[in-house]
Amino acid sequence: MITKEQKQAIVADLVQQMSAASSLYFVDFTGMTVAMDQTFRRELREKDATMRVAKNTLILRALAEVGGYAIDESKLFGQTGVIFGSTDAIAPAKVIRKYFEKGEKPKLKLALIEGQVFDGSQLKAVSELPTREDMIAGIVGSLHAPISGIHGAVNAVMRDVIMLIEEVAKKQAA
Repeated sequence: MITKEQKQAIVADLVQQMSAASSLYFVDFTGMTVAMDQTFRRELREKDATMRVAKNTLILRALAEVGGYAIDESKLFGQTGVIFGSTDAIAPAKVIRKYFEKGEKPKLKLALIEGQVFDGSQLKAVSELPTREDMIAGIVGSLHAPISGIHGAVNAVMRDVIMLIEEVAKKQAA
């Protein structure tokens, strides 16, 4: 039996982790073998995410303390693992989807990404969102495109000037 002090410590730890996370994924991991759980957690760590298992009532208490989330409490039932995404909010969804598509657990119950609530049925849509690295690459590409356009235009003008000078030199030599 967990004492009141232990419950308060768990809630405080969850609040700290939830506040620091860029995304939260609530998964049902019922039926996962120990080996599958270890592999799943290892893949999450590679994506800078961690998973914590806690009672649903303690998770709901922690969410209430963090505030800002309007979630359907009925979504949190059975065994629940909370995945905390750090640097990339979308990377954990890709790991969850990989396992889900193999027909294995875990099953997504709910996701909270950048303050937005996603239902478990939206796993595919969430996992297809661009990652942080993809967005940065897109921004850099967008910034680089005008520069390379200007570079190409300057080179074309210089090439035309050189060709003009060569033609003039040929005519004067003839």
